[in-house]
Amino acid sequence: MGTYVENIDFGGKNIAVIGVDRDSTIIDGDSSGSVVTFENGENFTAVLSGFTIQNGNAPAGGGGIRITGANSSMGPSPTIRNVIVRDNIAGSAGGIYISLGSPIIEDVIIVGNEAVHAGGVACSYKNFNGDSPRLTNVVIADNVASGTGGGLATFFGGDLTLENVLIIGNTR
Repeated sequence: MGTYVENIDFGGKNIAVIGVDRDSTIIDGDSSGSVVTFENGENFTAVLSGFTIQNGNAPAGGGGIRITGANSSMGPSPTIRNVIVRDNIAGSAGGIYISLGSPIIEDVIIVGNEAVHAGGVACSYKNFNGDSPRLTNVVIADNVASGTGGGLATFFGGDLTLENVLIIGNTR
């Protein structure tokens, strides 16, 4: 419980980082890059759960969470569950940026993020192993993009599997 000012890079380690609950355990990126990064082949056993992820600023992509190069041959990569991603800024995907990864994203709220493209979630490039990122029980709300996709956008063959996803109040 509490607010932790830091940026986390899983660094290829398949570990679980679990907070008390997403309302009272906050990781604040202090506007110094992506708050959480997965980019070194992490698989589904790399878990982020029970946090609010806020105040990231990533000019390239993924102000809140950046998933790139987490394209594991062991199936989905990584697992993000019971998280709020809010008030982040990026060039692409203020909230969550996915490129060459197939995360499991469950019970997540993505709200109030800003980007040029995809204020909430962006997915680019098809994964080499054929898996698609999967979003289940997700709310994508009140995000803003000055270019394309206020809430959600896909680029360069990226695709998503959506189940019980509410996309509401986003603007471009």
